Amino acid sequence: MRLGMSGAFLPGRMDDFTEETARRIRDLGFSGCFTRFTDDPFQTPPARANRVRDLLAAHGLRMYQAIGYRPPLIHPDETVRRQAAQVLGAAVRLTKELGCRGTHTGPGSLNPRGAWFPHPYNWTPQARDQLIKSLREVAPVAEDCGVYVGMEGHVLVTLDSAATMAEVLRAVDSPMIRCDLDPVNWITRETVYDTGKAITGMADTLGDLIIGGHAKDVTIEDRLVLHLSECPAGTGLLDWETFLPRIEALNPDFPLVVEHCSSEELPRISEFLHAKAKELGITVLG
Repeated sequence: MRLGMSGAFLPGRMDDFTEETARRIRDLGFSGCFTRFTDDPFQTPPARANRVRDLLAAHGLRMYQAIGYRPPLIHPDETVRRQAAQVLGAAVRLTKELGCRGTHTGPGSLNPRGAWFPHPYNWTPQARDQLIKSLREVAPVAEDCGVYVGMEGHVLVTLDSAATMAEVLRAVDSPMIRCDLDPVNWITRETVYDTGKAITGMADTLGDLIIGGHAKDVTIEDRLVLHLSECPAGTGLLDWETFLPRIEALNPDFPLVVEHCSSEELPRISEFLHAKAKELGITVLG
């Protein structure tokens, strides 16, 4: 298994990614990263991305994922949907220049406040059909670039379960349109106290459609009506004894990337993941 990190101290612009950034990643025990650069995918010169690629390589690091800008791939307006697919395609091309394994994105949402927020349209058959159409348009770009598109799901968006994710990806039918397993995003009231069983079901459903995982944790709060919240890996209810072996079993070279934590939390999370992997007999590759 390989361990990566995202967010925290990583910069939002390619030009701000420095030698010191790379050293911090390595010193924390990670072998790579997931960047969320905001550079325009249509206007960014390849040389700017190549600089980051070469800097990482010089430090023995890999870029596991880069953000695909989360365009509204499900939009009912065909003009908007086609433009969204073009944005993702441009992101894939830029990801290639970064020397990156995959482009990360979600289906988008019609909620004007954010791509991961709820809207009733998100769960309609039309949204699912539009998503499939968009991903089929992006698939040739991903295949030509040799870059995965790693879709992420969540209960609040169109990819609301492992079953929906599998249905969509199998309909797209491209070896480069795959998904990350981020079980926290699909945990519900019914499964929060038995996350091991939930993870097993997700992994069984998705099988070889999974190209890696995201590491965070989940809690259920003593509040009304229902509040399931993310928390740093190792501090919640997630069954790591189930999750880590399922990622390792897919391919020992696949990355597990830490998400949604602060710079201050990263040392403890890295220590937890390394210790848990050792406990489970999993070799962390560097």
